[in-house]
Amino acid sequence: MLELVEFIVKSLVDNPDAVVVEQKETDDETVTIELHVAQDDMGKVIGKQGRIAKAIRTVVRAASSKEDKKYMVEIAE
Repeated sequence: MLELVEFIVKSLVDNPDAVVVEQKETDDETVTIELHVAQDDMGKVIGKQGRIAKAIRTVVRAASSKEDKKYMVEIAE
């Protein structure tokens, strides 16, 4: 799942070297994927009215449908 998020985000931003993706398991069923990007690229990842961020979350949710865990994507500075 990390590779999927990293691939999508690195394709969107101007500075792909600054992209950091971390995975944290909050409990047995929930996994949080934290996404860190450069400050200049924050708007490109979030998109107008959060549309790109919502699309990333939708793709992750669809990709994780076969697993027993729920994945959440958080965009951090």
